[in-house]
Order: sequence, then structure tokens, then C-alpha cells
Amino acid sequence: MQEILPVLGISGAIAIGAMSPGPSFLMVARTAVAASRPAGLAAALGMGVGGALFAVAALAGLQAVFAAVPGLYLALKVVGGLYLVYLGQRIWRGAGQPLALRPETAESAQQGAGRAFLLALGTQVSNPKAAIVYGSVFAAFLPRDFPLFLAVITVAVIFMIEAGWYALVALVLSAAGPRAAYLRYKVWIDRSAGGVMAVLGIKLVASARQV
Repeated sequence: MQEILPVLGISGAIAIGAMSPGPSFLMVARTAVAASRPAGLAAALGMGVGGALFAVAALAGLQAVFAAVPGLYLALKVVGGLYLVYLGQRIWRGAGQPLALRPETAESAQQGAGRAFLLALGTQVSNPKAAIVYGSVFAAFLPRDFPLFLAVITVAVIFMIEAGWYALVALVLSAAGPRAAYLRYKVWIDRSAGGVMAVLGIKLVASARQV
């Protein structure tokens, strides 16, 4: 039982972090209402894979690497910030374009889901705050001797938390009511989402310059 306690502590902390608003939530929410439910679920899967990658990195000593090589964290901030600005700019520019609601072929649906997965994965892994949260949480809860099987279980649980939470977000926001509201106010919603994403990116780059 004692061996499971670190896993429970890590899982609880990561679950709270996943549910807090941020670029990841914004990206999945907009994908769910603007594209389709499969695309939203694919984005949730991307978030889960990103979380699992962070968990693996944290188990490998992510926080120690940042402490030893400060320039790496600085670079991650700059690259992550620029990526968010790029996404925000794309969302803003597409705000005025009508959303085509024609029946999708299997091929086009697969392409849309694949693109959503990659965008979500990119949004997740480019977030330096998530990297620090994972590194800090794992450093706080991991004992010195952590069995390999528990490490594997921890990564799997993190994936389920991240993917499960964002899948719930995608399912709720892809329902008929939220989708109809989005179509009614698409221009303002997209410009707000794009603006927030860009501001978050600019703040990341600015904070990197202050280090």
C-alpha cells in the first residue's frame, strides 16, 4: 500500500492541473465545437500522449536537467510562446471564414482527426509551465527507490487522466447546444480564443527575456 501512495499523490496533483484553464483546454474546447466530436476526441488523445511524454521525462529527471541547463528551459519558453502566438494568429485570421457543415467522408474525417491530434500534442508539449509542473510534482512525490512497474503504472494513469478529462470536455462541447451557440457567435468566439492564445504566448516569450 505504501508503494501506491506516491502514484496517488502524483495523480491527484496532475488531475487538478489538467482541469485548470489554459492553452490545452482552449485548444480542445475550440476543436470540439468548431470541428467535430471525433476531432475533439483526437485532440484529447493528443493531450493524453503529451502528458505521458511529460511523465516519462519527469521520471527521467526533467527538473534536474532544467536546473543543470537553464538555457534549455529558456529555449522551451521561447519556442512554446511562439507556437502559441502562431496558433492564436491562425485562429484569429480564420474567424471570419464560414464553417462548412457538409457530410464528411471517412478520409476527410480521418485527416481532420489526425490534424487535431498533432495540434493538441504540439500545444501540450510546447507548454513550459506543464513541464515545470510535472517535474515539480514528480520530484515532490517520488521516493528515491521507485520500482519500474510503478513507473509504468504512473505513466499509464497520467495518460488516462489527461486524455479522460479532455475527452469529457470534447464530448460536452461537441453537443448540439454548444455547437449551435458557437456557429451563432463564431467570429467573436474565434477572435477571443485566438487573442487569448496569442497573449499567453507573448507572456511566455516576455517572461523568458526577464530570466
